[in-house]
Amino acid sequence: MTGEVTCAVDSRNRLGEAPVWDVAEQALYWVDIEGRLLQRYRPATGSVDRWAMPERIACFALREKGGLIVAFASGIAFYDLATRAIDWIARPEADKPHNRFNEGKCDREGRFWAGTMDDRLAEHTAALYRVDPDLSVNKVFGDVGISNCFIWSLENDAFFFADTLDSAIYKFDYDHATAAVGNRRKMIDTTGTGASPDGGTIDEEGFLWNAQWDGWRIVRYAPDGRVDRIVALPVQKPTSCMFGGPDLKTLYVTSAVWDLTPEQLAGQPQAGGLFAIDAGVRGVPEPRFAG
Repeated sequence: MTGEVTCAVDSRNRLGEAPVWDVAEQALYWVDIEGRLLQRYRPATGSVDRWAMPERIACFALREKGGLIVAFASGIAFYDLATRAIDWIARPEADKPHNRFNEGKCDREGRFWAGTMDDRLAEHTAALYRVDPDLSVNKVFGDVGISNCFIWSLENDAFFFADTLDSAIYKFDYDHATAAVGNRRKMIDTTGTGASPDGGTIDEEGFLWNAQWDGWRIVRYAPDGRVDRIVALPVQKPTSCMFGGPDLKTLYVTSAVWDLTPEQLAGQPQAGGLFAIDAGVRGVPEPRFAG
């Protein structure tokens, strides 16, 4: 049934995040940032695998050469799933001890974008970075509170970026050849709703899907920012979403138990779980890092 929500994995993640669907493997990868875990779910068998990490793992992308490019809390590295070896690329904010990486994705040209956040949830001390296939690291812009929701339009001429600290999703003009962004404008503002924009993705119709922290919901937005659909969830703190499944019509949603009281947890026992929604629309495959 379209819109039906089920708990795929009762993972009880402290801060589940960064779902990535591997089309070739038919598996969903995601992280528990505060639990320092990388996780993999295979829907065909129901199996779940976990990799313990030496520090908080924020986000990642699959590599064309195999393995992952990962944004750990302190910096960006390659990660080998078989050997668990870490090969560091850069720590661009080593001078900012109160910041950590939070969100990251690849664009369609195979570049990895990763953004930081103020871990105190207070100031705009963070930034957005881009790792090119030659492993050069470029600062895209600063003055960020909490980086979230990296989405490129189907036409590849717009970039959407959420600053959760601002309760806003911004839209930028985007040049896919040079990776330049500009003409920032606020497209969605959740101020006053009790919810904040977290991670998201795009479907084949060009609509944005956004997980809303403290909102108990996923919201589907039209490209102009109009609310098209709201999917209610049984958990207060959804964190991100990604299309998967054989036909890319299942929307997987990560969630968190972060800061929930025992009383709140009693009312949402599947908090921190991985959820699956029959979206009724197809997503688009996630690009891989070309380096």
